[in-house]
Amino acid sequence: MTTQAEKAQILAHLHAAPEILRVVNVWDAVSTRAVAALPETRAIATAGHSIAATFGYADGTIPLDLSLDMLARIVEAAGDLPVSADLDAGYDDAGETVRRAIGAGVVGANVEDRLRPLDEAVAAVRAIVKAGESEGVPFVLNARTDALVRAKDRPVGESIADAIERGRAYLDAGADLVFVPGVLNAEMTGELVAGIGERRISVIGLPGALSSTEYGALGVARISYGPMTQRVALTALQDTAAELYRGGVIPASTRALN
Repeated sequence: MTTQAEKAQILAHLHAAPEILRVVNVWDAVSTRAVAALPETRAIATAGHSIAATFGYADGTIPLDLSLDMLARIVEAAGDLPVSADLDAGYDDAGETVRRAIGAGVVGANVEDRLRPLDEAVAAVRAIVKAGESEGVPFVLNARTDALVRAKDRPVGESIADAIERGRAYLDAGADLVFVPGVLNAEMTGELVAGIGERRISVIGLPGALSSTEYGALGVARISYGPMTQRVALTALQDTAAELYRGGVIPASTRALN
């Protein structure tokens, strides 16, 4: 059985590998098992937005205890696969939140800065790294900057410069990757990779964004899909329900994944 420290090392190696790491976000035990069953799956990533929605909460408002309970269930369902969690902004104490997440079996996480003052955001990164060290787990931090998604009233060039400044500071403080969410075209992605580093950028796959292959060719280390995977599943559910109301039947192609 793979130890937690070994899982963390595996996740770090996947980020550093020449091929972009594709992680398909999950939100509960059954979605985890469905994704983990695919031979292409190398790691599991959770979507905080999707976990919150599962329990009826808006994104970023789910109580930490409830989120940690689901994370533990996801870790169990993932088996030997490393699990990277979405821990929102780290709650009140990013270091303590990560320590508790490690207790649930998680080996990496996204933690967002929400454009807090840079010194505060860097202090949170240091606290997360210290928490991993104290727990004996080389915790893989995918430090998220909201420079693009929370500052839409300024020129894109300024937001990219801010993301680069923050990203470099987070890496210097011990983060493994810098997550820059947003619909990034090739030019924007190239600027971010040049400014922060090759295989040090993490992106999100959104409608209108580049493909994972295109991002990988530009030097991106990881792509995830956030709440989009749950939206795909819920779209299929709603469309099926509408078809059943019209007198249809369950498709013969349906697989017994639950």
